[in-house]
Amino acid sequence: MSKERLYLFDTTLRDGAQTTGVDFSLEDKRRLMRVLDDLGIDYIEGGYPGANATDTELFASRPDFNSARFTAFGMTKRAGRSVSNDPGFQAILQSAADSICLVAKASDYQVRVALGISNEENLEAVDQSVRAVIETQREAMIDCEHFFDGYKSDRDYALAVAKTAYDAGARWIVLCDTNGGTLPHEVDRIVTDIAKNVPGANLGIHTHNDTENAVANTLMAVRAGCRQIQGTLNGLGERCGNANLTSIIPTLLLKSEFADYFETSVTPEKLRTLTHASRVLDELLNEAPNRHAPYVGESAFATKAGIHASALLKEPETYEHVPPESVGNERRILVSKQGGRSSLTSALERLGLPSDKDDIRVQTLLDEVKTREDQGYSYEAAEASFELLARRALATVPRYFSVDNFRVTVERNGERSKSLNGTVSQAVVTVSIAGDKDALVSVGEGNGPVNALDKALRNDLGRYQKHIENVELVDYKVRILTKSHDGGTASITRVLVESQDTETGERWTTVGVSPNIIDASFEALLDSINYKLLRDNARAG
Repeated sequence: MSKERLYLFDTTLRDGAQTTGVDFSLEDKRRLMRVLDDLGIDYIEGGYPGANATDTELFASRPDFNSARFTAFGMTKRAGRSVSNDPGFQAILQSAADSICLVAKASDYQVRVALGISNEENLEAVDQSVRAVIETQREAMIDCEHFFDGYKSDRDYALAVAKTAYDAGARWIVLCDTNGGTLPHEVDRIVTDIAKNVPGANLGIHTHNDTENAVANTLMAVRAGCRQIQGTLNGLGERCGNANLTSIIPTLLLKSEFADYFETSVTPEKLRTLTHASRVLDELLNEAPNRHAPYVGESAFATKAGIHASALLKEPETYEHVPPESVGNERRILVSKQGGRSSLTSALERLGLPSDKDDIRVQTLLDEVKTREDQGYSYEAAEASFELLARRALATVPRYFSVDNFRVTVERNGERSKSLNGTVSQAVVTVSIAGDKDALVSVGEGNGPVNALDKALRNDLGRYQKHIENVELVDYKVRILTKSHDGGTASITRVLVESQDTETGERWTTVGVSPNIIDASFEALLDSINYKLLRDNARAG
C-alpha cells in the first residue's frame, strides 16, 4: 500500500521570531535555513518581505536550497485597494519567494473588530490575492487565521473563507488555532467536517501551544485529513509557542500509527540530524538547550534508577520508546546514589574507563559517590566533576596546580550604590604551579564575588594559561540544601557552574558544596579548569 505524503512547513524564522526576546539577524536566518533544508523541510518561511530591512534583504534573492521551497509571508490585499495599488502586497509579489503564504481572517468576529470591513470584502480580498499570486507562476496558500474560533462562532463563514481560497486556486488552505485554545477532540471534529468540503490534500494545520496541546492538535489534524504541517523548531513562538516540529517529525517517522500510512521528505538518515538542528537554534539564540525536551533533550534518554539502568543496558527497549540515535541523541546512564554498579560501570565505559562491576575500586567509587551525594553533591548534572572523581579513583589526574589561598572582598560606597552596580568585588588568588618554585598571585575584579574569583583564577595560570584563554563561565546556579536555625544563611549550599570553550562550543558542568557559598563556587570553578586541562592533555610539571 502506497503511503500518503505529508508536507512539513517551518515558520521558525517568521512566527517563531515573535517569541519574546528573539531577534534573528540576516546571517542567523541564512544559517538556520541551511540547517532546515538539510533536515528535509518542504517549506521554509523566511519572514515578511517589506515589513523590515532584514526580511526585505533576505527575500532579494533565492537561497540555493536542496529541495525546500523558499516561502514568504504576508497579508492579503487591503480592502478598498486594488492589488496593484497595495504597496505591502506588491512587496511580497516582488520577492524571490517560491511560495507565498497570505494571512486572512477566518472569523467573522475578527473581520469586524480587527479589520473593520464586511465579511464580503474580506472574501473578495482572499479571492483576488490568491489569483494575483498564481498569476506570478508561484504557489499560493492562505493562512486562515483564527479559523477554529471562527468555526465555533460561525461555521459557515469560516468554511466560506477556506472555500474561497480553494476555489481561487490556493495550493494550501491552512487552518490556524491562532489563540491556542482549541482542544484535540475539537480539532478532530472540525477538520473532519472541513475535509468534506475542501480536499484534505489541500489542508494544512497551524497550532499554538497555549493549552500545551499544539503537538497533539497537530497530530489529530493529520488523522482527520490535513496533509501540511506547520510548526517551529523547539516550539518557538509567541506566548506559549507553536507546535514543536522537533517533537512532531520523529513521531511521524518512528510511530507506526503515522509511519505505516504517511511519508515525509525527512528520511531516517536526515532524522539523525534533528538533535543537531535543535542545538543550532539554541546556539543562535544563545540559550541553554532544554534538557527535558522530548526526543532531542539531554534528559530524553537518561536514567539514574539502578534497576532501570540495569535493564536498559541489557535491553534498551525496556525504558526507551525509540532508539536515541534515531534522532541524533544518545543514551545517558546517570551516576547518583539511586544507581548501582551497573549504572556506574556504564558511565565509566563512556569515559573510556572500562571496569568490571566486581572490581573493588568500582564499589569504593560508588560508596564515595553516595557519601558525597548525601553531603549535597549531585553528579547527574555535573558530569565533568564526576569524571575527575572517577579518574582519581581508577586512574590518575595530574596535579596541575594548587591554590594556596584566596581572598574576596565586596565593597559598596555611597556613590556606586546609586546605580544597579552599586558594589564592586575583588578577589586575590595565590596559586602554586606544579614544578614551579614561585607561587603566582592573581587579582580579579568583577560584578560579584564569584565573577571576581573566576577572573582572578584565570588571570594567570602560568604555562597552562593557553588552555583556558577561551574558557568562560556561562551559567551559575545556587541551591540551598538544608535550613539552619539562623534562618538559612549558614545552610549547606550546592553550586553548579557551566563553562564553555568559546572556540569549540563545548560545554561542561561542575559542582561544589560547602556551608560557604563562595567556597562552594570556588570548588566548582577549580573542577572546571582542571577538567579543561585534562581534556586538553595538558602536561603537568
